[in-house]
Amino acid sequence: MHIEPGLVADSKIWLSYATAAGAGAFAMKLAWEDTKERGSVSLFARATAATVLVFCFFEVLPHYPVGVSEVHFIFGSTLFLILGAAPAAIGLPLGLLLQGLFFAPFDLPQLGMNVTTLLVPLFGLRYLAGKIIEPDTPYVDLKYRQALALSTAYQAGIVAWVMFWAFYGHGFGAENIQSIVTFGGAYMLVIIVEPLADLAVLAGAKAIHALRGSPLVERRLYHPA
Repeated sequence: MHIEPGLVADSKIWLSYATAAGAGAFAMKLAWEDTKERGSVSLFARATAATVLVFCFFEVLPHYPVGVSEVHFIFGSTLFLILGAAPAAIGLPLGLLLQGLFFAPFDLPQLGMNVTTLLVPLFGLRYLAGKIIEPDTPYVDLKYRQALALSTAYQAGIVAWVMFWAFYGHGFGAENIQSIVTFGGAYMLVIIVEPLADLAVLAGAKAIHALRGSPLVERRLYHPA
């Protein structure tokens, strides 16, 4: 998910920096809460893992420009379930920043839009998980419908934010709407694939008993809330 250069004019891009700052502030709140619960070493290890994984997701996995943005496999719900909300909220923007610095500097002006588009749906995903997953259910015991709901919510949030930036930048012209529809349709593939990836990773985690109680994974992965 890289919003294309030029989608929002320089005179209007200030809004993306404001929204990214707000998202970043909430991410820091989650980080503080995680540090109090698990300790700074655990958070650092999980955030580092999230950063490396996000960098690989964006740079190594197949990605295609479609309409107003690019279609990527982001695995935001996977990061959330395995590593936790705070590490995911740190790793998503840092992984994207590193990828931009080393391989796509032309994307850096869009960093505020991309960070907002990645983080705000993650916060919505966190809220939804608290509603649809019973407190006594470890994440390794999730059902497909729950994984599908989480992944769909995250991807829908991404598409919604991309739509917002596209309309904000280029208005409601027919060509712009067509590009947005094309992008949204392409993301249906991601919605189909990512829940399967979530379940595969969770099944692997369930089989690796050594990770129980490990500071390298989200505590809820193996334990009730």
